[in-house]
Amino acid sequence: MHTYFRLLSFAKPIEKYAIPYLIMTLLAVVFNTLNLALLAPLLNTLFKEGGNVAVEKPTSLTDIMGQFDYYTYSIHHEFGSFRALQVVCLVIVLSVFLSNFFRYFSQRVMENLRIHTLLNLRKRVFDNVMDLQVEYFNNQRKGNIISKISSDVQVVQFSVTSTLQVLFKEPLQLLAYLFILFAISMKLTLFAMLVIPVSGFIISRIVKRLKEQATDAQQRYGMMISLLDEALSGIKIIKAFNATSRIKEKFHSENVAYSNLGRKMAYRQQLASPVSETLGVTMVAIIVLYGGSLVMTNQSELSAAEFITYIAIFSQIMRPAKAITESFSTIHSGIAAGERVLQLIDEKPTINDDTEAVILERFTKNIQLQGVGFHYGDKAILKDINLTVPKGKTVALVGPSGGGKSTLMDLIPRFLEVTEGVITIDDIPIRKINTHSLRSHIGIVNQESILFNDSIRNNIAFGKPDASIEDIIHAAKIANAHEFVTKTPNGYDTNMGDRGVKLSGGQKQRICIARAVLQNPSILLLDEATSALDTASEKLVQEALNNLMQNRTSLVIAHRLSTIQNADWIVVLDEGKIVEEGTHAELLFKEGLYARLIDMQQFAQS
Repeated sequence: MHTYFRLLSFAKPIEKYAIPYLIMTLLAVVFNTLNLALLAPLLNTLFKEGGNVAVEKPTSLTDIMGQFDYYTYSIHHEFGSFRALQVVCLVIVLSVFLSNFFRYFSQRVMENLRIHTLLNLRKRVFDNVMDLQVEYFNNQRKGNIISKISSDVQVVQFSVTSTLQVLFKEPLQLLAYLFILFAISMKLTLFAMLVIPVSGFIISRIVKRLKEQATDAQQRYGMMISLLDEALSGIKIIKAFNATSRIKEKFHSENVAYSNLGRKMAYRQQLASPVSETLGVTMVAIIVLYGGSLVMTNQSELSAAEFITYIAIFSQIMRPAKAITESFSTIHSGIAAGERVLQLIDEKPTINDDTEAVILERFTKNIQLQGVGFHYGDKAILKDINLTVPKGKTVALVGPSGGGKSTLMDLIPRFLEVTEGVITIDDIPIRKINTHSLRSHIGIVNQESILFNDSIRNNIAFGKPDASIEDIIHAAKIANAHEFVTKTPNGYDTNMGDRGVKLSGGQKQRICIARAVLQNPSILLLDEATSALDTASEKLVQEALNNLMQNRTSLVIAHRLSTIQNADWIVVLDEGKIVEEGTHAELLFKEGLYARLIDMQQFAQS
């Protein structure tokens, strides 16, 4: 129940919805119960049961059936039987109208509560996911996260709020029916109540395993969404390697497993209704036999009309009882989904601002890495890195793949946190700098062009959404992008498609550079932005990068000679350590790892 109440906390302020819902539900229950209770005076009026025998006014207001009999007799005696019939029918119609009127508005209030809960829960989950460190996403399946935010939250919304609705309404309705039944016959009601605990016990046994199955089903669904995401993202590779059949089979096997679990859950959930209904009808039949025999032999205080009314009301008592027992089967799937959602909410970022973090107003001096180390678990990726990047200089990171270049670069904007040593900017440790202000001074261009399914204008202005179109065009010109943008169907308002699929590799990269230009950062982090391009595109992109890097402090992961030669300082990384550093000429003269890398590149080009 702890999980249930935590999920319910997202409905706050719940009293805003619960109080009006409770009032309207109470009124709906009263009038709904009155509909059936009025059956007795209706039958008495129709069949003139009781004849002209005078009926005294009951002294107790709780004697509902006595009150009905008295007022029915009074109208019948004063205005005649047809007039009495008219009044009874009018009261029934009015009671039905009021019952449905209040039921409708209670459902509207509950729907508002449902949507309010979903809004708060989904916002909290997404906000927390966005606050998590980049490293978290490297260790998680994206599809599983998407499943939790979309599917699991939806399951929680319907199961938890529906259960809340049942727990508000159905017990009230059940108590109202029992009150009327006791008012008609206490002896018969005590006998009849045996079915409710028996029904509840049997149904609880049926739905016992639902939570475990629901948890498995949510995990299977997350796996299926992951496979779907991977298949859509890698569709070219799948087709290129003739792996379509294998991916289809993999997805199908997950789909079958998920469907089988869903089928088993449905079987158990659907079994609750017929079992409770069968038990209810069986009990009604027993009561008809027992009570009917008493009425027929004149051993009961009930009239025929009251006995028929009793049976009609008791046949309805199983509906709220059934709804309550069925809600326990529904809540299991909600709790299972809720636990997955709460796991995501409870995941805390490992990279947080210091309580006394300062705002970095401007960058004036240098970036320093002092004894920096980084580990992924037990594996050391970087070891004892000591490096200074002076303001306005370009430092190139060179070395074999897997040497730790990208990891080192990710440490500066605090995408990853150093496990040893310290990184400072203008002699201030970056742990002591507000993360937002730190990143506002940094522009990043990755090897992979990361763009959004939006217009070219909005992609360029992503880091500065209030930028004018003139500033956007100026940034695009610096990035050598303006010419091709003007040739697109709608210019800067042209939609780029998913991940910029409508543009070529070189065009996408120049849009990324324009985005960095518009931000006008003091520090640039460039992860070999030209390595995946053809010669013509590389020339345009390299020219754009040169424009971008003017008068800025740049840290560049470089593989191509053209990029390396322009650097003021070159650092060679191998197996997480700095093995060489110096200018291009100095490193060639040493004839070490750098010289071998350059020789291999020149040989490959020749």
